[in-house]
Amino acid sequence: MQIISAVTEMRDAVERLGLGGRRIGFVPTMGFLHEGHLSLMRHARTRCDCLIASIFVNPTQFGPGEDLDRYPRDFERDSALCSEADVDIIFHPSAADIYPDRQAPSAAEIPFACGLCGVSRPGHFQGVVRIVTILFDIVRPQVAVFGQKDAQQARIIQQLQQDRGLAIEVLVAPTVREKDGLAMSSRNAYLAPREREQAVCLSEALDLARSAYAQGERSAETVKRMVGEHLAGPDTIAVDYVEIVDWRTFKPVADLDEWSLLALAAVVGRTRLIDNVNLSGVEWPGFSLRSSTA
Repeated sequence: MQIISAVTEMRDAVERLGLGGRRIGFVPTMGFLHEGHLSLMRHARTRCDCLIASIFVNPTQFGPGEDLDRYPRDFERDSALCSEADVDIIFHPSAADIYPDRQAPSAAEIPFACGLCGVSRPGHFQGVVRIVTILFDIVRPQVAVFGQKDAQQARIIQQLQQDRGLAIEVLVAPTVREKDGLAMSSRNAYLAPREREQAVCLSEALDLARSAYAQGERSAETVKRMVGEHLAGPDTIAVDYVEIVDWRTFKPVADLDEWSLLALAAVVGRTRLIDNVNLSGVEWPGFSLRSSTA
């Protein structure tokens, strides 16, 4: 396994791979890897000849007062996990090398970025689109894999691929969860024992919503109220939002159908966590492991 830090060296390596006709798979991460990241790498591994994973804590997607400085980092551990996941190249650049004289896109240029986390974290998705665009340009993958836990981000990147006509297959892999249901996240490491115990309420709330849909409930307001009441119980949880949207447009819906995605965000102690569920359980194009152009 190679570890490459310089953008120029990464470009040279990609060019050699291209000349050799090798199909490149790519998984961008911010490090402090967990089983969720590793599942993305395993999915990508089945669809490529050379697997590249980036480890880069992207400063442009953190807002003022967010956790950029304390975001967990452990490159030695991450490297060992990448090796176990059969990664061929780790791309581990510096911010100075990634961002020389590049401008960030405006919010108006990013479909699906205005609601949900786009409200709570202004500028976040501009930073995401900025780094993903740069990394795609450097790595030039044929396939890239993202996680459904970050459903809004994944949908934005799918649309980025379509709007710009990028020759990249963008796949979205299912959320990986702890045994008690909590979605795996690097930020889970922040949780104190009592907070970690109560954080499971997020996935419990999603299960309640999915069960209500299965039993015939079709009112979005009723389901949101049910979820909100469940999250109101634990004393360490402060709800940021509970919303149900059509995953294709990320616009709120009043009546539930097969395209309905329940998304929520909550602050547990001092830690902001997100999660979501497709209420119908139907696989959507691009969600699971289908091409974004399927």
